Amino acid sequence: MPDPYAPALPRPTEPKPYAPAELRALDRAHVWHPYGPMPGRQEPLVVESASGVRLRLAEPAEGQRELVDGMSSWWSAVHGYNHPVLNEAARGQLDRMSHVMFGGLTHEPAVRLAARLVEITPEPLQHVFLADSGSVSVEVAVKMCLQYWRSAGRPEKQRLLTWRGGYHGDTWQPMSVCDPEGGMHELWSGSLPRQVFADAPPDGFDAEPDPAYTTRLRELIARHAHEVAAVIVEPVVQGAGGMRFHSPGYLRVLREACDELDVLLVFDEIATGFGRTGQLFAAGHAGVSPDVMCVGKALTGGYLTMAATLCTSRVAEGISRGEVPVLAHGPTFMANPLAAAIASASVDLLLGQDWAGEVARIGTGLRSGLAEAAELPGVADVRVLGAIGVVQLDHEVDMAAATRAAVREGVWLRPFRDLVYTMPPYVTGDDDVRRICRAVCAAAREG
Repeated sequence: MPDPYAPALPRPTEPKPYAPAELRALDRAHVWHPYGPMPGRQEPLVVESASGVRLRLAEPAEGQRELVDGMSSWWSAVHGYNHPVLNEAARGQLDRMSHVMFGGLTHEPAVRLAARLVEITPEPLQHVFLADSGSVSVEVAVKMCLQYWRSAGRPEKQRLLTWRGGYHGDTWQPMSVCDPEGGMHELWSGSLPRQVFADAPPDGFDAEPDPAYTTRLRELIARHAHEVAAVIVEPVVQGAGGMRFHSPGYLRVLREACDELDVLLVFDEIATGFGRTGQLFAAGHAGVSPDVMCVGKALTGGYLTMAATLCTSRVAEGISRGEVPVLAHGPTFMANPLAAAIASASVDLLLGQDWAGEVARIGTGLRSGLAEAAELPGVADVRVLGAIGVVQLDHEVDMAAATRAAVREGVWLRPFRDLVYTMPPYVTGDDDVRRICRAVCAAAREG
């Protein structure tokens, strides 16, 4: 409720909008874009609004004023844009409070969200730490695991084990478990903590686990169990490290080995959570549960930044029994009420509809529409899982040329390395899925 005793303040005047050319000039002079130089070398498209699955540009590009978003804004906007349910959740929470510190205080949006996440994630995950972003949630997960073993009197268990081809974020500990050769963070390999890396899991979601690889994986964990605090992997889909799919059977191998060898298991479900692979969480494909799980991206439906790190009672109680009985982490905007309210609304919106049917429908459309890409020159592989479609080239993609080709088809894509891929919002209609597929094929042809 507004404070009836607060003085009436004059309403601020709306700032005069920039003309597109002026905005681009200021952007180039002052704004540092992700994974880009300063100043930028490529001119970004100016988005003035978004609704449904469409981005409206401030001025036409390649003859197009509106683009179908084939990326869900880096995999987060699963409900599309300007959704009335999420808008209403935001407005309602704004009228109550947009933020309050979480140290010594609590509030219903955070408690409701935490309870909902415990309800829908695999047993026995029971405790929720609400973080600022996906990368920070991985930092928190690592801190939980290291502090658990320190509290147990085994401080030598401070390394992490993962497999190559992974990507876990851009902050310090997450960078250390990204692929150290050819990955985005190779620059920092001499400075980051030295972790233990297995070979990347063999390709193929439907493939039977390779016994030789399974043996090597078990042996590596056994060899380093005395110093490894946790194994951390992206379950089933390795995202920004290469968009590779692997058998869920390897997750069962990891669970069994970690149990036998007294190592914690962390699943990074930031990209795969909330239905993207066809299961609500990718761990569901294997029927196993980790000791710690990270979620983010689609958590708020792409409205605000928020992530969460969930853990079992074993992990939480182990930390609480230690010499320092608290998890020493507390972001200023932790459990932001506005983000938490929208996140709860987004989860309820997802689970209140046939999300699995929609993901399967999109997957069917992607398989059909991307089939022709396999015949294109320079294409090494085409693969689809859930609402993820990937065309892998046999060469580094020309990102500028591929992006222009997709925009000419009326679609926004963001190719990288040797990949042209799409993760559409779940509300994308069949006609737009076909349009996205045409754009992916055009981008692969031009890139």
